[in-house]
Amino acid sequence: MKHLLVVSALLLSCCHGLLYPKDSPTREIKSLDGVWNFRAQPSLDPEQGFREKWFDHPLQSTGDVIDMPVPSSFNDITTDPSLRDFAGWVWYDREFYAPSAWSDSRVFLRFGSAHYTALVWLNGQEVLQHSGGHLPFETDVSGTLQLGAANRLTVALNNTLGPTTIPQGAWNWIKEDDIYPAGSFDMSYTFDFFNYAGIHRPVTLYTVPKSLHVADVKVTTIGVAQDYSSATIQYEVNVATDTDDFQCHVQLLEQDGTVAAEQDGCTGTITLAENPHLWWPYLMNEEYGYLYTFRVDATNSQESDQYNENIGIRSVFWDDNSFKINHQPFYFRGFGRHEDSNFRGKGLDLPLVTKDYNLIRWTGANSYRTSHYPYAEELMDFADRNGIVIIDECPGVNLEGFKPELLANHLTVMDELVARDKNHPSVVMWSIGNEPRSEVPEAKDYFIKVANHTRSIDPSRPVTLVMFRPFDQDQGGYSVDIVSINRYYGWYSQTGQIDLIANAVEQDIRNWRTKFNKPVLVTEYGADTIHGFHEVPSTIFTEEYQTDLMRENFKAFDNTKEDGILIGEMIWNFADFMTVQEYKRVWGNRKGIFTRDRHPKASAHILRDRYWKLAQDEGLPRNLEEAFKPRYLYNQCPAAAQPAVPRLEVIYKDKV
Repeated sequence: MKHLLVVSALLLSCCHGLLYPKDSPTREIKSLDGVWNFRAQPSLDPEQGFREKWFDHPLQSTGDVIDMPVPSSFNDITTDPSLRDFAGWVWYDREFYAPSAWSDSRVFLRFGSAHYTALVWLNGQEVLQHSGGHLPFETDVSGTLQLGAANRLTVALNNTLGPTTIPQGAWNWIKEDDIYPAGSFDMSYTFDFFNYAGIHRPVTLYTVPKSLHVADVKVTTIGVAQDYSSATIQYEVNVATDTDDFQCHVQLLEQDGTVAAEQDGCTGTITLAENPHLWWPYLMNEEYGYLYTFRVDATNSQESDQYNENIGIRSVFWDDNSFKINHQPFYFRGFGRHEDSNFRGKGLDLPLVTKDYNLIRWTGANSYRTSHYPYAEELMDFADRNGIVIIDECPGVNLEGFKPELLANHLTVMDELVARDKNHPSVVMWSIGNEPRSEVPEAKDYFIKVANHTRSIDPSRPVTLVMFRPFDQDQGGYSVDIVSINRYYGWYSQTGQIDLIANAVEQDIRNWRTKFNKPVLVTEYGADTIHGFHEVPSTIFTEEYQTDLMRENFKAFDNTKEDGILIGEMIWNFADFMTVQEYKRVWGNRKGIFTRDRHPKASAHILRDRYWKLAQDEGLPRNLEEAFKPRYLYNQCPAAAQPAVPRLEVIYKDKV
């Protein structure tokens, strides 16, 4: 049964410094997205596809296949319940042609992500292995690819999780009896979202020149003047070549294409001395989300390569009492989220991504956390352009055990995450995990090692860990720069007792501050709410209860924010999402302020009022105040006197 257990044996080490595939005068891209052939391997015989060498011939010759879109999760595409809850190996393949004109280039095959463990064959030859469901992996296929002819790409994918995978899971053999046949097993996991699987992000072929190419680019802001009159960036270009006979020329381009600065050298610093355009968060400046193009031309005696990276110039500062962007205090108004939607599961869906960013801006939010795993690169690009601040989280959710092999995989995941996202100005913080079992003594040393390793590869951003154990038991807070906590008073504890929430939340925030003497960020709070359920007085699962719970949390947030303790609040969740089937879940987790298909609940309007009021208190830029005036203002009577569904006054000028 070795292939069933492969998730704990494969190394996570193929893919550091992967640049996103982009066209340029020296590069060409071919998408392999589309409808692939697909079949699931019988869970009771995990060796079958390997034993019969399904990778050696077209998948349709091995038995019945079905159509499967890429990118997507396979779970919800069909009407087959066994596929929805499938655990084990599935197989994909497709044919494609590669242009003969690529004979003078090297060709790379890249996967944006595949969940969880992938083995890849090209024309029957194994070319790539990767374990880890949320980050890209690639390989040079120049020697295997048939130019001007048909090629067959085959992927075997396993969604099984184990005690040393990130995230973890557990599986157990089930004793044979009258119900269960021999070889049956059960896979379980503790995280509260569905373990969607499939080729979730784009599959791409891209070319680079044969003799050299730009393999990695790193750009870091190392200084922003207090009066914003100048700024300095540091850059490092990694060129892949067999000789030392090469040089780099770099340019910093404005959005209109004019050259702001240029110089020679593969490493160096660039200072913009005349009022540079800084990258500002949404609603913090009239010119939010400004991006330069950092253009690199690498050249040797034979040929050249060009790569263009979008960058933002901004500073991040933190200490024991504050968090600042471009020297200005920054208060996180945001969400926890999931990559999740009907039918597609976690598959990349650009119309949905675009809609979500429009809704984020509509609420007046300025940030979100990539709970509980790295999101698609395309989402990070949206964040950069829209000025939405990101807390970038690794897939270390609900970790326990803290053994050396788990630590090794965790460090590798952080390497891959930082390598992928290091140039995104929207990313201002790394999260090394969510809700670990951090009350045990060994958690302290474990997370200190992960946090220190993350700082060693990127000292320009703070490190956080999202904690949920009682403050007096937690060992994880010693490792981080920012204390992040998930708190569900009125839901998982003191259920239905609205009057206890404000005091409980406020005291809890103050306790974390007292113990660790670091800024505190509330990364989750909320209540499950079924759209259209109403009751007066409010009861759990109604829209009224969700809004009542939010208002009580707001009281605690306001008091601790005023005292300089709290640096942000993020509601759980942006939208409803799917979970494993359980009696306590009615078609998934319903804590979203939007439904799964993005219809607003009453809570969306309550949160919108709050976030816009917070933005106005901080001082909205003049050009945004009228255009983005909140749509609904609730009458300002005392909270106790407000009706369960307040009267609405429509005052919005819809210019967005």
